[in-house]
Amino acid sequence: MSAFHGTKMNPSKFHKSQLKFFVFLIPLAVFMALPIVYVFFHAFKPIDELFAYPPRFFVEKPTWQNFADLFGRANASGVPMSRYLFNSIVITLIVVFLTIIISTMAGYALSKKEFKLKKTIFEINTLALMFVPAAVAIPRYLIIDELGLINNFLVHILPLLAMPIGLFLVKQFIDQIPNELIEAAKLDGASDIHIFTKIIIPLVKPAIATIAILSFQLVWNSVESSTLYVNDEGLKTFSFYMSTLTSQATGNVVAGQGMAAAASLIMFVPNLIIFIVLQSQVMNTMAHSGIK
Repeated sequence: MSAFHGTKMNPSKFHKSQLKFFVFLIPLAVFMALPIVYVFFHAFKPIDELFAYPPRFFVEKPTWQNFADLFGRANASGVPMSRYLFNSIVITLIVVFLTIIISTMAGYALSKKEFKLKKTIFEINTLALMFVPAAVAIPRYLIIDELGLINNFLVHILPLLAMPIGLFLVKQFIDQIPNELIEAAKLDGASDIHIFTKIIIPLVKPAIATIAILSFQLVWNSVESSTLYVNDEGLKTFSFYMSTLTSQATGNVVAGQGMAAAASLIMFVPNLIIFIVLQSQVMNTMAHSGIK
């Protein structure tokens, strides 16, 4: 017992006992950060370094030419890049907001309410997790066509509001909230709306942050809607625009690689920022998901 005298299990400040963890964690963190560092360096490589063999990880002569070519190509197109960017921002904000609202409300109902087919509905949602988008591409197209959403701005929004993984996470998270807390609120005269906004939402913030990240990545990086369902260039998204620029770089595949590197960085940075901002909440969700 004397060997542990005065030593905390998890000291708040640095202690020599923590060195064994740093020896393992620091190399692991560096290894996992390499792809992120590569994306940044790759975007600033000149053409000769992009095609150098063997490939170079770091950039030796950084240049802004890739970005200049990308935005120069954008200004020469019929529809300004700002239009595509505006579409993506609006679509992303709407989808993220509505996905959070729908997932949390449905999760609350499936967790704390009693009604017929409750278990069946949740099992259907769980079953939906098994299907990759490619497996349901044809049925989805037929449904969208029947709803009259082809070449409609809403086609970017409505199909993405159904997020099975979001509902699953929120429902599992709300299951951990004691039923006695809900019953006490009802005895005090609280309505379902009051319980949902004042009790459920504050307690499931980590799950909400996770849904926000997942839905943001899904929408921001998606090119499916613009490719399959939209013909009007003015209704297409920024991610589709970037993929078009890099694949149709005036027929010059070599020059297109530089623009592709710059476009990849532009598309990646918003994902990185939102994850950094919300990552602590995501870690809480992962921790709580294992509590029974």
